[in-house]
Amino acid sequence: MAGPRIDRRRASDISSPSIAPVPSIDVVPDPAARDLRATSSRDPWSSDPESRDPGWGTARPHAPQPPGPSTPMRVARVDVGAVLVVPGRAMGEEPRRAVLPRGGLVPSDDGDDLSPTVGDVVLVVEDVDLRVARVLPRRSALVRDSAGRTSRTQALAANVDVVLVVEHLDPAPHLGRVERLLTLAWGSGARPVVVLTKADLVPDADAVSRDVAAVALGADVHTVSVPADIGLTPLRALLEPGVTLVAVGPSGAGKSTLVNALAGAEVMATGERRADGRGRHTTTHRELVGLPGGAWLIDTPGVRGVGLVADEDALDATFADVVELADRCRFRDCRHAEEPGCAVRAAIDAGELAARRLDSWRRLDREAAYQARRGDARLAAEERARWKKVVRENRGAIRPDPHRR
Repeated sequence: MAGPRIDRRRASDISSPSIAPVPSIDVVPDPAARDLRATSSRDPWSSDPESRDPGWGTARPHAPQPPGPSTPMRVARVDVGAVLVVPGRAMGEEPRRAVLPRGGLVPSDDGDDLSPTVGDVVLVVEDVDLRVARVLPRRSALVRDSAGRTSRTQALAANVDVVLVVEHLDPAPHLGRVERLLTLAWGSGARPVVVLTKADLVPDADAVSRDVAAVALGADVHTVSVPADIGLTPLRALLEPGVTLVAVGPSGAGKSTLVNALAGAEVMATGERRADGRGRHTTTHRELVGLPGGAWLIDTPGVRGVGLVADEDALDATFADVVELADRCRFRDCRHAEEPGCAVRAAIDAGELAARRLDSWRRLDREAAYQARRGDARLAAEERARWKKVVRENRGAIRPDPHRR
């Protein structure tokens, strides 16, 4: 990402009580994919060795292979104990049900057991039933922090090229939520695109769009009205063969309506907003939809509160303006409070940077740092447990011979 890197102490070391994020979204970064453009080379079924994703359609040579002939298929939906998979490029075929191993975890080429998610490419084996044998490498992933006290994460979508951050214009867009979802998108390795819906319901959609664009640095911002078919042309241009898009945003933002408009058919159920203007949870599951032109769309349930798990690059991409100002501060460990020579405070005082923007950056940085600490503690605990198990097994296997002197 272009732009200077800042010292993480500037945000995470600010004196404040530790906060636990709400159930959140994690990201698996792909630094090489920060400036993705949708191209046909992203075809998930391509066997081209020069493709950006050499793992799609074939497992890595060193990885253990499932017994018997296996077929790569793409996960279209995840249910309890099974997934619906789409065979090859045959988007017109009905998804098939493939059962998961007990516990729902499937081996991967990295040696970890993963829960398959929508968008994954998996190897399936057909004997008595069609069953999932392996998850192939993910080139990008959208992952949320699991609810509760555990630090484990749950992948929402895999192998996506474009993240559509969908926000409504009526009610007024929530800038903090847009910043959170953009941080999610930047960190996923996909290209973020902001879509502002319901432009026909506000008197000056362009003015509101400019406010959103001011916090969506580096991302395209499109204002659309689906009923009037306004603003959809640049979004339809993204639907190139092999490209996968995922729509994320709050309930009532019109994600399913947008997906239907881009698909050219009613592929997802939609519903009316409540009387108070808030959205209803019409979409209750994540689903991959194949389009006639060869693109793929993933619709997701609405999010009310999106906690954050992100890396430094993702935060720097979302808050590039704050990062650039922070780099000009006199002191490297400047907290942007009362320190002399603070370029960030000077920009706020001059009206060049909104104080809300700095507060948002600090909040997201603290949440990301908090989750990173939780994750490190969990991994350390798992490693200790693994070695204890190894020691116990070795003690049981090596027993002294009572007849040996």
